[in-house]
Amino acid sequence: MAYYTRHIFFCTNEREDGNCCQHFRASELRNHAKQRAKALNITGKGGVRVNAAGCLDRCNEGPVAVVYPEGVWYTFADERDIDEIVDEHLQHGRVVERLKL
Repeated sequence: MAYYTRHIFFCTNEREDGNCCQHFRASELRNHAKQRAKALNITGKGGVRVNAAGCLDRCNEGPVAVVYPEGVWYTFADERDIDEIVDEHLQHGRVVERLKL
């Protein structure tokens, strides 16, 4: 059995040219996801993990995050999008089609 049911990685890379996820508040929105998951009590062993990652090499589609084990890639714009990803995909296993890359 896997330690986590789902694992989400947020690209938080920052480049000098501005073509990066960090330019779109990636770290701030990752922190929001982490707080939301904790508030829903879905973190820890048997639950979900919210992590920062370096460059995930999809800079032109940013900001991006990827959920494993499904391998679903998302883009997002604000806290409402993050809440939907956490509530629907991380908590209930339902892919958020409107944010999927």
